[in-house]
Amino acid sequence: MTEMPNILWLEEISKDDIPSVGGKGASLGEMTSVGLPVPRAFVVTAQAFRKFLVETGLEDSIFDLLTDVDVEDSDELEQVSRSVRDMVLEAKMPDGIREEIIASYAKMEPEDVVVAVRSSATAEDLPDASFAGQQETYLNIKGDAAVLEAVQMCWASLYGARAIYYRSKQGFDDRTVNIAVVIQQLIRSEKSGVMFSSHPVTGEPLTIIEGSWGLGEAVVSGSVSPDKYVYDRRLNRIVDRLVSNKEYMIVPVGEHGTELVSVPADQQDEPVLSDAEIEDLTRFAEISENHYGLPQDLEWATVGGTVYILQSRPITTIGMSSKPSSASGGLGGIILEGNGASPGMASGPVIIVHDIKDLGKVREGDILVAKMTNPDMVPAMRKVSGIVTDEGGMTCHAAIVSRELGTPAVVGTKKATKNLKNGQIITIDGEKGLVFEGAAAEAATPSAAAGAAVSAAGAVAAAPIITATSIKVNVSLAEAAGRAAATGADGVGLLRIEHMILGLNKTPGWYISQGKEEEFITELYNGIKVVLDAFPGKPVWVRTLDAPTDEFRNMLGGEDEPIEHNPMLGWRGIRRDLQSPEQFRMQIEAFKRLWGAGYDNLGLMFPLVSHPDQFIQAKALIEEWGVDVTEVALGVMIEIPSSAILIEDFCKAGISFASFGTNDLIQYTLAIDRNNELVSSMYLPKHPAVLKLIKDAIAVCREYGVECSICGQAGSDPNMVEWLIENGISSVSANIDAVPKIRETAARTEMRMILDSVRRTNA
Repeated sequence: MTEMPNILWLEEISKDDIPSVGGKGASLGEMTSVGLPVPRAFVVTAQAFRKFLVETGLEDSIFDLLTDVDVEDSDELEQVSRSVRDMVLEAKMPDGIREEIIASYAKMEPEDVVVAVRSSATAEDLPDASFAGQQETYLNIKGDAAVLEAVQMCWASLYGARAIYYRSKQGFDDRTVNIAVVIQQLIRSEKSGVMFSSHPVTGEPLTIIEGSWGLGEAVVSGSVSPDKYVYDRRLNRIVDRLVSNKEYMIVPVGEHGTELVSVPADQQDEPVLSDAEIEDLTRFAEISENHYGLPQDLEWATVGGTVYILQSRPITTIGMSSKPSSASGGLGGIILEGNGASPGMASGPVIIVHDIKDLGKVREGDILVAKMTNPDMVPAMRKVSGIVTDEGGMTCHAAIVSRELGTPAVVGTKKATKNLKNGQIITIDGEKGLVFEGAAAEAATPSAAAGAAVSAAGAVAAAPIITATSIKVNVSLAEAAGRAAATGADGVGLLRIEHMILGLNKTPGWYISQGKEEEFITELYNGIKVVLDAFPGKPVWVRTLDAPTDEFRNMLGGEDEPIEHNPMLGWRGIRRDLQSPEQFRMQIEAFKRLWGAGYDNLGLMFPLVSHPDQFIQAKALIEEWGVDVTEVALGVMIEIPSSAILIEDFCKAGISFASFGTNDLIQYTLAIDRNNELVSSMYLPKHPAVLKLIKDAIAVCREYGVECSICGQAGSDPNMVEWLIENGISSVSANIDAVPKIRETAARTEMRMILDSVRRTNA
């Protein structure tokens, strides 16, 4: 049997060579064979790496160290990882391997060509698991010595802490996982990025392209917020584009390495890609997907109008049973457009709900259509496969509850209740905010969408991304606690109890008038306990009741609710609790029992506080009702401009923490009804006035040592979170489906800030 060589060129490689060249090397070889524009490259094979381990005597000593490591002990994991990597880096590369690498590099053109040196991990079942990001890539490498050094650093990166952890959790034996190294001509790209041939969670035939100026490392590393383009292969057109401000780009520097530089001001807000380039990239992505029979994650670059495909690997987070191209069967045209509020696709018959009397008609699998949902509808929302509303934006009731249930939803269509008919079969796309005539052949069910979201979360959480910023999660329903905990969140930054209370269909006043306070307290205690049990040892901030009067009106006891012209500005939040002490006392009794049961991770957060006196008054009542206020965490929501302006007085009053409720803070600062689709385009989370209130409040909280967080919808926006971290926020609480990407955003932002600081110091 012929021994596998130390070096293979792309032209010699096929997908069957994964054990020798890894997933990345095999993909590049396979793509070269089908005519995709791949830069010239050769691969230092896994067999060469194994020879290196054997001939240097490292094989047994390395695996002895890895055998008993406790991957859940981060200190031990880091120590073992560091020891193994040092062993690999300090060993002398065998002369035979060294000479073959130098000879192969000499054959590349032009002479002393600048290359990228990329790790390519191997395993027998690699197509079913993604090692993306586990090992290192080194860019702008030139010359024999630099190439040899980069190869050895790639070998060492096989034993990074994150890679060891991932392999352990995925059931890979360290002895069976080798590493190959791709040495590829570096494309000095004018623009570059990544793309998914199909949606990475739902598997829909949507090619998603992200791009920026310079080298693609800027996009992959999170150094910039890239442009985003979505091409729907069913409709053969671009259906979404987001042109970001691209302040930085990564470029090669000298003869080794790269640097982050500023993009010229007149180019920062220019779109990276033309329509023709988007279509070309989509075509290449589709060729790759069709060739492999699996959706692909690709990296691309362009120079002088020529597109290059730099790598392709399978997407492993899609929850689907067949190829995504089958999902379009039976679909008609687009009949409505709105805001994509909860991702996923769902098909089913329309059931229009005008008021509470219609809820009895809702069946499993229906698409619930309403002017706007309210808490009365939550039991029905649990049944349906999708939700469409006339009104609302990303922060409305329908959006919040749908995301938590994992149910696809489109809100703010303006005319769904008028244009749709009961029994009509439709398909909704909760990612893009589209409603189609007819049924998709394989639309995602709520459980599938939820499962896909958890799978995607798990794919990220499997390799622990450590951030100094705490990444928490928002929860509204006790039944969502498991999904929320599965994200690996550092706690709950907002537990909304009104959804638990409103789900009882009886107002707190009804329980008081009927002498059934104990029933209310028990229901609330049990609901919160489910969430606390899902987050042992992690902080859970529970917000006291914040329900506008119109949400109470259809419930038992609601006949006594006042009629308010604008309930959002009315009798809600802490102002109502302080004027209704019996309602407040029932909530505090539930919290008191939870603290008494040992749940000392429970923190209490007061909503709609406009003056420190309200916090002081609430604190005094809690103490009067038997709670030792020196032993519990009490905080406030910053959702009124006055609370942001007076934050120093709140700190002096003794708050333990504060959290920005941006949904309300934005609407109160800008006088924009956040549920009114007529002005939704003016609802700007990054309005200068909003940012100034937030920035100033963060600075004061840091000065007083008060944890400062965010729990509004803006906390699920990577661009906003990047800005918040740059301005010193302590923690971020995101929606369940957004936690993985927010954790990645935080990690990348923190690393970039550290790198910028080091560069300034060394400049």
